[in-house]
Amino acid sequence: MSIKYNQELQSFYLNTKNTTYIISIVDNKYICNTYYGEKVKEDDLRYLLRLDESPFTPKVNKRDTTSFLDSYRAEYPSNGIGDYRESAIAIKDFNNQDAVEFLYKDFEIMKGKPKLEGLPATFGNEDEVETLIINAYDPVLDLELDLYYSVFSEVDAISRNVIFKNTSANKVELNKIYSLSLDLEDENYEMLSMHGSWARERTIERSPIHYGKQSVSSIRGESSHQEHPFIAVVDKKATQDCGNIYGFSFVYSGNFIAQIEKNQFDTLRISMGIHPYHFNFLLEPGEIFTTPEVVMTFSSTGIGQMTRNYHDLYRNHLVRSKYLYTERPVLINNWEATYFDFDEDKIYDIAKRASELGVELFVLDDGWFGKRDDDNSSLGDWFVDENKLPSGLKSLNDKINKLGMQFGLWFEPEMVSPDSDLYRKHPEWAIAIPNRDPSLCRNQYVLDLSNPEVVDYAYEAVAKILRETNISYVKWDMNRQLSDLGSAYLEKDKQGELSHRYVLGVYEMQERLIQEFPDLLLENCSGGGARFDPGMLYYSPQIWSSDNTDAISRLAIQEGTALVYPLSTIGSHVSVVPNHTVGRVTPFSTRGNVAMFGTFGYELDITKLSSDEQTAIPDQIANYKEIQPLIQSGDYYRLESYRENGVSDSYIIVDKKKEKAILFFVNVLNKANVKSRKLKLQGLDSDKLYRVSSEDGEEFEVFGDALQRAGILIKGIDSDFFSKKYYIEAI
Repeated sequence: MSIKYNQELQSFYLNTKNTTYIISIVDNKYICNTYYGEKVKEDDLRYLLRLDESPFTPKVNKRDTTSFLDSYRAEYPSNGIGDYRESAIAIKDFNNQDAVEFLYKDFEIMKGKPKLEGLPATFGNEDEVETLIINAYDPVLDLELDLYYSVFSEVDAISRNVIFKNTSANKVELNKIYSLSLDLEDENYEMLSMHGSWARERTIERSPIHYGKQSVSSIRGESSHQEHPFIAVVDKKATQDCGNIYGFSFVYSGNFIAQIEKNQFDTLRISMGIHPYHFNFLLEPGEIFTTPEVVMTFSSTGIGQMTRNYHDLYRNHLVRSKYLYTERPVLINNWEATYFDFDEDKIYDIAKRASELGVELFVLDDGWFGKRDDDNSSLGDWFVDENKLPSGLKSLNDKINKLGMQFGLWFEPEMVSPDSDLYRKHPEWAIAIPNRDPSLCRNQYVLDLSNPEVVDYAYEAVAKILRETNISYVKWDMNRQLSDLGSAYLEKDKQGELSHRYVLGVYEMQERLIQEFPDLLLENCSGGGARFDPGMLYYSPQIWSSDNTDAISRLAIQEGTALVYPLSTIGSHVSVVPNHTVGRVTPFSTRGNVAMFGTFGYELDITKLSSDEQTAIPDQIANYKEIQPLIQSGDYYRLESYRENGVSDSYIIVDKKKEKAILFFVNVLNKANVKSRKLKLQGLDSDKLYRVSSEDGEEFEVFGDALQRAGILIKGIDSDFFSKKYYIEAI
């Protein structure tokens, strides 16, 4: 059993393979976090709560209740009753008061893990996961709250969420409800987070934890380019392979906040959940609200182990696609090849040459519908542009299938253009505030997906085309953030529900899509990587990680992405040079090696490549096919970070049996008059003899202990942007 309850100590012990999480009940009502860290025996650790120190518990010292509440390690802190730190919940009751206090009632332990209705969430069978449900209640307001803890013992992960129940006879307005709150003692920690912007998403940053509050968040209606729904609390001296790490990942695709607050007693309160900005949910008697879940993990052996915990959990307990471990097709996308300037002949020429070189899937991107000659019109009008494709979409699909290729298509179902038949017919379907001109972004509006009629229209626009054609892949895009938050559908007192209901609408559409078309390969996208989050992975096995396809820019983008997400989820393509975003010129081989870090494909006009580059494509595809099983299921170890050292980047991926590995190395900036570079590898079996071979003909045999302790020499570095792969196999 991974969850045990000690009745004498009134303590719950949540054990994974290497960690323990302890919750204790104090005075029969206060739910306290006692311990989270390396695995310990089921001792009485309540002394860590310092309940024998002033101000003592309210049962002993009623005169200083607020002092107790302002310092105790609350598992789910209440609001307005004396804890002056960040609360996890805020409401307005029938008297327009905001005080609420949830106290312990009882508990349930169950095998397996219940689904979260309408929300993405981790899953597992009864042998893989066990769930603790702590029932809490507010006796004054007659409200209930269930705290859920699902323990994935083999991957050192615990998922958390809450369900709020309006069991009273009155309406209740929810103004804030987080999925997780956790109090830890500060032990010289830093905050690790990821920031960015369009074309430079998920840059890793470590910053000192100061007194007061510091957070990352998004109020853009999406997880965003700028911030990311993940934080970690890390030792200042922590590296990839040493130090304590607490990771927190939010399984949600909309507004979020991830915050650390340090108080006067050097206690850290970690909070994570839906951002309270423009969030007001009105619940009638008997109604419930379910929060998305947060997945937390602890590693005592460095950042790398935290990463591998998340990779294993999300691969096996979040991604549901049939393509998770099966071979995925190598694709070519026409976006950077043509943008909007194409016709049927041009598309067919690219597809024909690509098929001759071994590419397996052609993806037709933006511009095939309505009167879409640029990005100023036609979103919402999902019918084929016969000026570009006079024979129709099905005819083009059939012609490409005859080349031996699969066919894929781009959609942006959540948006509408002011210049579109849909908007002229239904302007009330766009998100807007009455009597205000709504803000445009990319000359488009956002559809109001809180409205079931709009959800049905947007879904059917995609599904109708899939039913009529042999489309095997969909790229689902979302190219602008939400603003002007007003809904013509929602009632006046429910306008604050729009942002969350919008995300639920997206989830409903994608769930319907994968249920109706179970063989579809779905790739999510949001102006690049603005919605690369665990919520989206529940519906699609891969996400386009950035519109910046430059190989060197991608080193930092993909490093940050792989900090939490499996390599097989990272959409990554080879593009032309000079790169369309940064103008950089890099070797074709390096562009290929970097793109193999994720889901491999091409984003270019293949007919315009040089003969040498075209000749290299079949070899790149063959190389990727050979290592694809490692990319999909191997353990990832970060060796060097160009983001940190300014010189080179390297990482190794090792299979679970430690019999095969692939080592990637990229020399970004070359140096004069230096020797070969030495790298110490990780993840191998010290006692196994390995054969190491490189792309340029090097081959030697050496034991795993030497590869890890003595290292290998990277030879042949002769330029900026030089890259090299090593294949490692146990003999």
